[in-house]
Amino acid sequence: MKKIILPFLLISAAFAAKDTLSFVAVGDIMMGVNYPDKAPVLPPQDGALTFESVQDILKNADITVGNLEGVLLDSGGTAKQCSNPSVCYTFRMPERYVNLLVKAGFDLLSVANNHSGDFGAAGRKSSQKTLKEAGLGFAGFEETAETYILEKEGVRYGFAAFAPNNGTVRISDAAKAKRLISELKEKSDIVIVAMHIGAEGPGNAHITRKTEMFVGENRGNPYEFARLAIDSGADMVFGHGPHVPRAIDLYKGKFIAYSLGNFATSTNVNISGISGYAPIIKIKTDKEGNFIEGEIFSAIQAGESGSRRPILDSTGACIKKIKELTEADIPETKLFINENGKISVK
Repeated sequence: MKKIILPFLLISAAFAAKDTLSFVAVGDIMMGVNYPDKAPVLPPQDGALTFESVQDILKNADITVGNLEGVLLDSGGTAKQCSNPSVCYTFRMPERYVNLLVKAGFDLLSVANNHSGDFGAAGRKSSQKTLKEAGLGFAGFEETAETYILEKEGVRYGFAAFAPNNGTVRISDAAKAKRLISELKEKSDIVIVAMHIGAEGPGNAHITRKTEMFVGENRGNPYEFARLAIDSGADMVFGHGPHVPRAIDLYKGKFIAYSLGNFATSTNVNISGISGYAPIIKIKTDKEGNFIEGEIFSAIQAGESGSRRPILDSTGACIKKIKELTEADIPETKLFINENGKISVK
């Protein structure tokens, strides 16, 4: 059904006959935690409801992408230690929860983030083994899983993911990022890039176009990195990391979402206000990856700690916020968002 394709092949007849491609992207996914061992916070019905309200949207695309915020590991591993415990979180999910991702329709997952190394080498090894066995594509671990190529219905999708954190493919290494993306472009029909980048929290919803710092760490320049990725061959860039939605953009005909915020974070992470917004972005491109049209589905996270999940929001809160941020931060963009969340080129 899905397989990794290593050599470069000629474009297939199936791909040549396909005029448009569709992509769905969401932000941070953390489906419950089994750590500490004596105080796990797991969702009701063992997560069966986690994606239920939005599953039809997630499945209705050629490729669905998300950010796996944490590790898939049943027990053990060395939990990270933080200099400031008040802002320290360790996310370890049961390995069986990979089945929730498969059922929801995910194809590609970024493991380049500040929680994919929460349980050291054991956590990274278990995450990779679990995702591989489930048939899910992933990228973002330095050296062991830097990129991924997925062939689906005759189309080859190259995937790369970057973050500021140790153990991941670093956003700070511009030369390596350019090389990885350009190599993917040579081997793939479409290249998708995920970036875990930017300062965190409701006070950092705006794009600064500068290097962003958070708790003393360099979290990169989302505006600059997205352009580097596209200049190197990316056909779309999906951001996450700030835990809030940010603006969207178009550069050289390629789509950028600077941050898709939190999507499914079922423990005691703050989801008040815009931190609880869980936008789902769907875009359509031509077969060269050029943006044609898109849509923002407004979802919010609802429920108490342990039972939070994304549900569709009839007020359109995500649509209004992303429209507001886009108009304020990227006024020159050629994208237009209408009140129903439809995205078009001006």
